[in-house]
Formats: sequence, C-alpha cells, structure tokens
Amino acid sequence: MPDVEGIKEAKMFHFDKLQETQGFFLKGSNSLDWGMKNRLSRIFNPASGRTVMLAIDHGYFQGPTTGLERVDINILPLAPYADTLMLTRGILRSVIPPSLSQSIVLRVSGGASILKELSNEEIAVDIEESIRLNVCAMAVQVFIGGEFERQSVINMTKMVDIGNRYGIPTLAVTAVGKDMARDAKYFRLACRICAELGAHYIKTYYVEKDFETVTASCPVPIVMAGGKKIPEIDALTMAYNAVQKGAAGVDMGRNIFQSDAPIAMIKAVRAVVHDNETPKKAFELYKSLKKNK
Repeated sequence: MPDVEGIKEAKMFHFDKLQETQGFFLKGSNSLDWGMKNRLSRIFNPASGRTVMLAIDHGYFQGPTTGLERVDINILPLAPYADTLMLTRGILRSVIPPSLSQSIVLRVSGGASILKELSNEEIAVDIEESIRLNVCAMAVQVFIGGEFERQSVINMTKMVDIGNRYGIPTLAVTAVGKDMARDAKYFRLACRICAELGAHYIKTYYVEKDFETVTASCPVPIVMAGGKKIPEIDALTMAYNAVQKGAAGVDMGRNIFQSDAPIAMIKAVRAVVHDNETPKKAFELYKSLKKNK
C-alpha cells in the first residue's frame, strides 16, 4: 500500500498558462491516433518534416540485384545514415540486427516476379507479422492503370483498415508499368486515388514538369522514389527539386547502394533533404567524403 501520510498538497497549477494543444507536423495527419503519429514521427524527422528512406526491398521480385547481393556487407554500413529502412521480413529477420534504432517500413504486398505480370500481387504478410516485428509502416504496391489495378487497390485498402485497427500506417507505392506515361497527370491520378482511399503517405516518382501539382493535390505526404541508377549529381538534383516542390523526403535505393561511394552518397542526400543543401554543394560534399573514405 502507498504511504498516504506526509503527502504534500498540490499547488503548482499554473493558472496563468493554458495547456498547449499542438498540431501534428505532417501534412494531413493531425487526426490520426497517437500510435500512428508516433510511428510516423520515427519515419519523418520532426525537425525537418522530411525523411530519407533507404529502399532495399527490390529482392522480393527481382532477386539479388546489383548492390543487394550481400545485404549484411553492402547495406548494414548505410543503415545508421537512413531515417528508415524499407525492406522485407525475410531480410529483416535474417540480416538486420534487432539493436538497430532506425524505423522499419515493411513490404507486405507481393506474389509476382519480374518473369510474370508484376501487378498480379496480393497481401503477402499478415498484420500480426508487422506487430511482431515492431514496424512503423507497411508498404503496398498500387498499380493504377495496370492489368490488376482493382486487386492492387483493394490490397491497399485492406491494409489501411487493418493498420488503422492496430495503429500502423500504410504506405502506398505507386507502380508504373512499362507502357504507362510517366507524367504529372498520371501521378496526380495515382497519388490522389491512394490518398482518397486512406493511405497515410505515398511513394511516387519525380517528373520535371508540374511535379508541384502532384504534391499539392495529394492531401498526405509524398516521398520521392529514387528509381533507376543515374549519375550522383543528377540524383541529388532530382532529390532537391522534389523536396523543393513539396515532397516530404525521398525513398532511394539504387542511387545510394549502387553508387561508387554509398555512404558518401547517403550523407549527401541527407544534406539535400534535411538541410536544404543545393545539389552543387551536396555533390561537393559527396566528392569530399568519397575522397576521404
């Protein structure tokens, strides 16, 4: 039993100062539950409102692509410089140390390889796995305009419903088929559909023309997909343009782990995303770190 004798009378009520009710820093996320916001705050840096996600989930449909042959050797040295890792449960369990403090975004859709129709996906990971693995978000591919468009959209909405039940956000990843036009009109459509149906944030590609219309018309945060490997200065320029035009960060994979100096590259990307560094200065940082590695 607690000792009830000698208890001091409470008197520090601060009547002159009202309790502040803070708004949440992420676009379109203020009405989410505390657990959702807490998880999103581990993905997005509250100081900058942005994220540098390191995407290493390519193997779920591509196999051991260049740079991901040995995740333990090529990726673990990069992990401390990412805000979050986007990966599969197989890699998480077999390679990633549980002591890692970075947040985890778990790939939960799958079902087709590069040898088949990629849009033919299902939900491949149970919500209980996401809870067991303590992830901060679940990533679902959405193929707007693809052969299995409806199925992929329903996959996403199912994960949104289940994730809402347990406080885990859903990341919708807009996939673009080889025959689809990569333009702002398409991405406005794809991102808005995902947001309208409940995705908590969205990963999509950058386009030079009118990308700001994509971010402006999407009511939840957008992170830019890195896409295929391009020269470092071009990748840094793309990341800079994306965040300056409204993206809440980047989710890069090949443009980091396939770089000649991956650690230098991810540090340069962080400078662009979190510090608004210009591409030119970030590239100088990259070259300096590469030289001194």
